[in-house]
Amino acid sequence: MSTAQITRPLFHRLDRIVTGWYRLVNRAFDGYRPERHYMRGPGPKWYAKHGAAAAAAI
Repeated sequence: MSTAQITRPLFHRLDRIVTGWYRLVNRAFDGYRPERHYMRGPGPKWYAKHGAAAAAAI
């Protein structure tokens, strides 16, 4: 058996292990935080379009 026949499967397994760990870490430390994107109410453009009377009704 040659060295290439031995090392190729080992590198393939190592690559799969590293790829799996990489995906796991990316999912565990995902930067998406829904609370950062939560809308807290109408913004300044809405107030400019609808006026003070509509803002008082909210």
